[in-house]
Amino acid sequence: MFDNKDSSKTPIASLGEFGLIDHLTKHFTISHSTTVKGIGDDAAVIAPKEGVEMVVTTDMLVEGVHFDLGYMPLKHLGYKAVMVNLSDVYAMNATAKQITVSVAISNRFPVEAMEELYSGIQTAASLYKVDVVGGDTTSSTSGLIISITAIGEATPDKITYRDGAKENDLLVVTGDLGAAYLGLQVLEREKQVYKVNPNSQPDLENYTYLIERQLKPEARKDVAAMLAELEVQPTSMIDISDGLSSEVIHICKNSKVGCNVYEDKIPLDPQVIATCEEFNMDSTTIALSGGEDYELLFTIRTEDFPKIKANPNFSVIGHMTKESEGMHLITRANTKIPLISRGWNALEEED
Repeated sequence: MFDNKDSSKTPIASLGEFGLIDHLTKHFTISHSTTVKGIGDDAAVIAPKEGVEMVVTTDMLVEGVHFDLGYMPLKHLGYKAVMVNLSDVYAMNATAKQITVSVAISNRFPVEAMEELYSGIQTAASLYKVDVVGGDTTSSTSGLIISITAIGEATPDKITYRDGAKENDLLVVTGDLGAAYLGLQVLEREKQVYKVNPNSQPDLENYTYLIERQLKPEARKDVAAMLAELEVQPTSMIDISDGLSSEVIHICKNSKVGCNVYEDKIPLDPQVIATCEEFNMDSTTIALSGGEDYELLFTIRTEDFPKIKANPNFSVIGHMTKESEGMHLITRANTKIPLISRGWNALEEED
């Protein structure tokens, strides 16, 4: 038995999620030539035959850590669980093909509740044209746990990793940022109001986009096809699940480059700006650290800029620099400040 109060032991929170993964897997070696990419990107890459590479990724959602059933409908949860995984496949510039679904459930959930969960999974699979090909079901003593594995494929020349960015490449983001985090704040606020007065009716009319981005996000299936049509091959790519700053830093560290991100170029929806003012929050901080946007962040060569500059789906937010120059945010006041990873960390130590 481990004594978690033993002061000589290392707290998991001191390493953080990615530090823990690095620490636990540092001695793993690759034995098969069919393993093209192992641990350390959005998905693993496997080459079962010449000319085709498969990507495989797994994500787990745990009740009380990743979702709150006080305001997350089970159908939406099923849908979102699929999106979280498909987003990692699309972040490899690949096409998702299959998923497996595993759930651990406590006896407080009736069959009808599981029907709702799987209805959301089925809706997502149908809309995104992926096959549900297996999984596992078991009991849980601590609420609901969902683990989905997604499998996709692409030709070797199309698969995009985190480590391909070069100095002077442009940093590009899809869609807009920060809405999902603010949607969570609105839902948490209404939950607290309900606790005080169960008869109160929440007025969410001004927050519809924010709440949709939190409860029913959409993975960017369209991006790979758009880039192919524009004849743009990204040099690196990652999905934005833990906040923009964390993902930019991942690309920089993996690619051994620095970057300048321009505050005034970060795309924000008007509802994000208005709600930040209402909540007295800084919209740039929310975009940098909020997370759960499931947009894609990628780099392109400077010469590809004319191909994307008129496309409303893409925003150029900065450029890559020499590694020695570091990672910076250029503020609206033209001040250069260090870019710090303050994204969401599932292993953060509780107060």
